[in-house]
Amino acid sequence: MKLELDNDLSTPIFQQIVDQIHFKVNTEELQLGDKLPSIRSLAEEYGLAANTVVKAFRQLEFRGLIQAVDRSGYIVASPDESIGRYQARGVSSDKNEVHQVVDGLDHGLFSNAFCKITEDYLTGNPEHCNVIHADGSGTKSIIAYLSYKETGDTQVFHGISQDSIVMNLDDLLCIGVNGRILLSNTVNRNALNCPGEVVGALIEGSENFLTKLREFGVKIYSGGGETADVGDLTGTIVVDSCAVAVMKKKDVITGDLIQPGLSIVGLSSTGQSSYEDKPNSGIGSNGLTSGRHDMLSKYYAENYPESFDSNVSSDLVYCGPYKLEDPLPESDFTVGEAILSPTRTYAPVIYKILEQHPDLIQGLIHCSGGAQTKCLKFADNVHFVKDNLFQTPPVFKAIQAASETPWKEMYKVFNMGHRMEIYCQPEEAEKVILIANGFNIDAQLIGHTDTSSDGNKLSLTHLDQVFEYSP
Repeated sequence: MKLELDNDLSTPIFQQIVDQIHFKVNTEELQLGDKLPSIRSLAEEYGLAANTVVKAFRQLEFRGLIQAVDRSGYIVASPDESIGRYQARGVSSDKNEVHQVVDGLDHGLFSNAFCKITEDYLTGNPEHCNVIHADGSGTKSIIAYLSYKETGDTQVFHGISQDSIVMNLDDLLCIGVNGRILLSNTVNRNALNCPGEVVGALIEGSENFLTKLREFGVKIYSGGGETADVGDLTGTIVVDSCAVAVMKKKDVITGDLIQPGLSIVGLSSTGQSSYEDKPNSGIGSNGLTSGRHDMLSKYYAENYPESFDSNVSSDLVYCGPYKLEDPLPESDFTVGEAILSPTRTYAPVIYKILEQHPDLIQGLIHCSGGAQTKCLKFADNVHFVKDNLFQTPPVFKAIQAASETPWKEMYKVFNMGHRMEIYCQPEEAEKVILIANGFNIDAQLIGHTDTSSDGNKLSLTHLDQVFEYSP
């Protein structure tokens, strides 16, 4: 295998290795099953440090292009275009490599619960338990940064505050949290690019959103936070939150009741609920690395190099057809409005269901990381059948068209129209739908659960296709 490496180029040597091997695979100069030179032999041939070759091979492995067969040997793998494209940007749709580590740890008091739950270490009450949860707005904050740089309007960061809060709050909903929640925010920024007015807008947006939630009976409060200037770590801004709550053990939705024979009611991620100020595109806060780069044009790479990882291949960076101000096809949104639409919380709906029908909910799944396949991580030997999904919202149609991501993969990355699933007995489904409709949120029976003889599995219908998934 011949490589042409040039130390005088601005592209790092490891990236040159990645690009050239990737090209050889694409052009079939390297074919499925071909063995690559060993790390040691490649380093010796080109006078490189072994770590340089290791770094290149790891990125190729992450792209799904090669696979290890022994301690230092690699072969060309069967490429999955959609996974390769997503992983090549340094992200994972289902975080399998993380779960391989976490799954071996203590799962807490209720092993099937959506969040880890511990004994009540805070107050020592044996009848209570604690839950602490951390999440954030992800790379959606970078899109807000681009909008801010283009317009000078800091108000765009109000939505980012909401995104960070909701990604914690709606996970907590899935274990039945219905009491007081204390929230702390962490903002990591590059102070040269994100001055004090940006931090001020984030704090203001957070306080405004928490106030609105309390008006709808959600007892969530700010416990302060931290702003760190970390220019070496980020060129823009990262917004995260941490939420903690104490609840009664008897109120926990453990996940153990997700069994065959249940109805699955989906709560729409689009439209305008009674507690939202404007219509929602449904985008949420997952898949925005893909959404950002596949939707937005090279203009942003040329003008804002601080907003992406320079190690990522240039053909995967801001390779879309749109600018933020362009109209989104089949909608009343601009592209920027659609992909920056704040993540909807379902807290008012879930709180009302728990209040009026305390025994109705058998399980709750927040379709965040893993999206429509998230359900596979819960229950045992259940066949999840989703055969009546909402129509695909325009924002996801546009992302799919721009990226040419297979529809099967789209359902692993994006919520695709509903972001909260309620599992209940079939005769109770209409009660859920009526309560959601009372908040002007569309809801419908999107599927059911059956028995599986070989572990969890999911059958999902998209138009005239049925996609099959397993853990």
